[in-house]
Amino acid sequence: MQQLIKVTYSVLKDAIGHFSRDDGFAMASHVALSGLLAVFPLLIFIASLAAFFGMEGAADTVSELVFEAWPETVAAPVVREIENVLTVRRSDLLTFGAVAALWFASNGVEALRTALNRAYRQMENRSFLLLRLQSLALVLLGAAILLAYTFLVVLAPLGLEALKQVVPKVEAFLFSINIARYTLAGSLLILGLFMTHWLLPSGKRSFGDIWPGVVATLVLWIISGSAFGAYLARFANYVSTYGGLAGIMTALIFLYICALFFILGAELNAAIARQRSYWERQKQRHMTA
Repeated sequence: MQQLIKVTYSVLKDAIGHFSRDDGFAMASHVALSGLLAVFPLLIFIASLAAFFGMEGAADTVSELVFEAWPETVAAPVVREIENVLTVRRSDLLTFGAVAALWFASNGVEALRTALNRAYRQMENRSFLLLRLQSLALVLLGAAILLAYTFLVVLAPLGLEALKQVVPKVEAFLFSINIARYTLAGSLLILGLFMTHWLLPSGKRSFGDIWPGVVATLVLWIISGSAFGAYLARFANYVSTYGGLAGIMTALIFLYICALFFILGAELNAAIARQRSYWERQKQRHMTA
């Protein structure tokens, strides 16, 4: 037990120390700003994609679902502005506007890549074209997943209700079906975190190298989201400080907090890998002595 506490302390000290030396706070600002700037182009592209497939109004639903996990006081102003942008009918999937939106949305992916490469101590030696194509592909995949998420969480209940009218006995299974539906929808976030740690930074990592940081990030996101939401509801008054920009500034601060814990999760993975490597060297030394 004492050895476990000692190792845990060493890993946390190493992770936090490297986070500070890697300019983690500055990188979190970069990720937060890039993420906020990428949200609008991403949803504009999704609106075009949804219109192309005849899914009118799906983009509005996607925007609400994307921000569902955010504190209400943070999400509401951003969702309102996004809905204002999406009131313009869009069917221009292959036009310059949609392509530009896709490109700018991929900049958010590149910000995550830069932060992860720093955390994992990786020098990026892949070609710029390959990296940008990967970012664009991930944005396209994310857009498709969000549309599927919309169908799963919002449209599937309509199908279940219709099925219940035809087959009344299915009502006994609706509770378990709903649990499965929301569990699957929630797992998309976890899958996204694993994919970012696995695909974006240079080098190779296994599932065992990634999961501690992903779990830590999720736990810290839940705690910080609840705490920040409670703080905004009871104490904060950003309107008096930022005026009309209060909603956007609140969202930016929230994204900054999320980016801090995302980068810290990667630093934790890197610290565990260094600790594991240290103990393997110690073991080898004892075996050869």
